[in-house]
Amino acid sequence: MTTFASGTETLTRDALTVLQPGFTGTTAPDWLLRRLGEGLASVGLFGRNIASREQLAALTAQLRAERDDVLVAIDEEGGDVTRLEVRTGSSFPGNHALGAVDDVELTRRVAHELGRRLAECGVNLNWAPSADVNSNPANPVIGVRSFGADTALVARHTAAYVTGLQSAGVAACTKHFPGHGDTAVDSHHALPRIDAETPVLKERELAPFRAAIAAGTRAVMSAHILVPALDPDRPATLSRRILTELLRGELGYDGLIVTDGMEMRAIAGTYGIERGSVLAVAAGADAICVGGGLADDETVRRLRDALVSAVRSGELAEERLADAAERVRALARWTAAQPGEAAPPPAAGGDVGLLAARRALTVTGAEGFVPLTEPPYVAALTPVANIAVGDETPWGVAAELLRLLPGTQTGGFAGRDAGRAALSAAGGRRIVAVVRDEHRHAWMAAALDTLLAERPDTIVVEMGVPQAAPRGALHIATHGAARVCGRAAAEVLTGAQPRREDPATPG
Repeated sequence: MTTFASGTETLTRDALTVLQPGFTGTTAPDWLLRRLGEGLASVGLFGRNIASREQLAALTAQLRAERDDVLVAIDEEGGDVTRLEVRTGSSFPGNHALGAVDDVELTRRVAHELGRRLAECGVNLNWAPSADVNSNPANPVIGVRSFGADTALVARHTAAYVTGLQSAGVAACTKHFPGHGDTAVDSHHALPRIDAETPVLKERELAPFRAAIAAGTRAVMSAHILVPALDPDRPATLSRRILTELLRGELGYDGLIVTDGMEMRAIAGTYGIERGSVLAVAAGADAICVGGGLADDETVRRLRDALVSAVRSGELAEERLADAAERVRALARWTAAQPGEAAPPPAAGGDVGLLAARRALTVTGAEGFVPLTEPPYVAALTPVANIAVGDETPWGVAAELLRLLPGTQTGGFAGRDAGRAALSAAGGRRIVAVVRDEHRHAWMAAALDTLLAERPDTIVVEMGVPQAAPRGALHIATHGAARVCGRAAAEVLTGAQPRREDPATPG
């Protein structure tokens, strides 16, 4: 049973309830267990907390032994952003690949299977899906995390994802409201600004969130972005106009509102996490996400005390904090009421990710292409990973090609001399150049120019947004860098015959 420390004041308990902190390590530290006993209701998990599914299940059981209704949240989008498979790469393609296929039933199946695996490990809140319309091709932080640049497509797949995830008993947290797709700045580093007019925002950015709300999304995550047409003074996370008047009032949303990570520079570098948290709750946020970078008891204490002090000083209404805490508890009750689901046989659900990755491929120049029979040299032209993706997760096609063609070699290259360095390293081997968002990196495009001028038989695999024109002896666009996307591309390169497709999903 859930218990609270004796003598804990309601105000202090409510302040703890609205926090979603992280921690370091693969077991729960004593301070976290103590805070759960005092009223903390949510815990956020990241890649650093996960070593295996068995370990994760043991960790969530440890948390629930202290508080049986705890919300255990994770940032598991699938595709490029994975925490469950942070060291191997995801078994599921991400949103951009699913959007490229444009089969809403397939999206629902992928989200359901991902949710089933999370639930099996004791995770009941997923900070996904991304409902951002990637209307700015130069976007440095969304990209393949978006279903695409077409509003209607993003809306229907967002709804399908929410439906699939929640059918597995895991609450969806649709993000990043009111839409992070038209930004050229990463909010992990600074405060982005969207200057679109209100009619454009309503037709483009808000449509996927309307679809998510109609599908019953249990949570929505705010974005740390300034949208002057909606609020010229404060970023969405801190804006009453955006969270309360627009999201709750105009869109009629009544579920949990979660902030994006408060230690991101867009907030921490402008308002500070304590003041930012107070302003967020006052604006209408119900849960404060923190812990991606700040993951200790001191952070929890600082934010708890800031909220309590704000209530006592009159800056934050006690009723608003109590309402936020009740919304957290309401979501906890919903997750606790979800029936457990027996795992299907491994072959039934386990292949849906690979099936989706195969269907997402766009292959250009296949006429006359002869599959590889000799181990090639894989030149990975590697950009700096954004913080949401991280640099722990492997990507590319080299591992899968090595499995199919033993002796395959690989190297990573970046910068002005990347093309020449790759040519030198490859020697006489056939080159497979793997890129990620060629259109955003001039050095990458120049490296491909060098490779193709010297070695026209170079194969190009684009694992980001395929905005640049296809080129190379063969060009494969995977629409994401998940492990299964690399496997699907390697099958094409080697002519490997995939097993028969699942007849339940058309063409």
